[in-house]
Amino acid sequence: MPKFIPKETVKLIKELRARGWSLPEIHKEVKIGYGSVFKYIKGVEILPQYQSVWFGKRGGSKKRKLLAESEAKKKALQAIRAPLEKEIPIITACLYWAEGNKKDFSFTNTDPKMIRVFTTCLQKLGIPKERFRVTIRIYEDLDKMKCSDFWARVIGITPQEIRNINVLRGQKSGKLAYGMCRIRIIKGGDMLKYVVALKERISNILDQSQ
Repeated sequence: MPKFIPKETVKLIKELRARGWSLPEIHKEVKIGYGSVFKYIKGVEILPQYQSVWFGKRGGSKKRKLLAESEAKKKALQAIRAPLEKEIPIITACLYWAEGNKKDFSFTNTDPKMIRVFTTCLQKLGIPKERFRVTIRIYEDLDKMKCSDFWARVIGITPQEIRNINVLRGQKSGKLAYGMCRIRIIKGGDMLKYVVALKERISNILDQSQ
């Protein structure tokens, strides 16, 4: 049975709406459910003198999101200054810590930005592209050529330099538009040891700071 809403409350809801109050504001004021509030504000016109207030509130969540994103970008600019030469070993170690293979020096991910950052860091650490061995893994509903062209552009190599394309059964194009990319480094043992040492150094420093 629907909850009884007093006539005075219904009248107040409509008056508040006419004065440009939003649904959440009215809900908080009258302390009844959103569904009931929506039922009574439906069709209520905003009075002319409150139109500017009402339009200022529309899209409020989007405005708050944009403002939060703007503030986040400002903080990021303050926290990280270009160039990043000194931070390259740390960035490399943290990325590999999260996504790298523990036995040989190889790195797999579906995020093109992460792959680009990782391969750029490797080059800055003295690993040329000639030592990259790139393979991709895709599902059978994806276009081989399109995927190989995509990852080649991300890494900065030719599609012909991609050594292998592994095709898996199933359809995953909605989730993995270009499949997964794997970067393996030829004779990467020393690099693997370096990254592990960096990881341990980072961990030790943070442990000591607690």
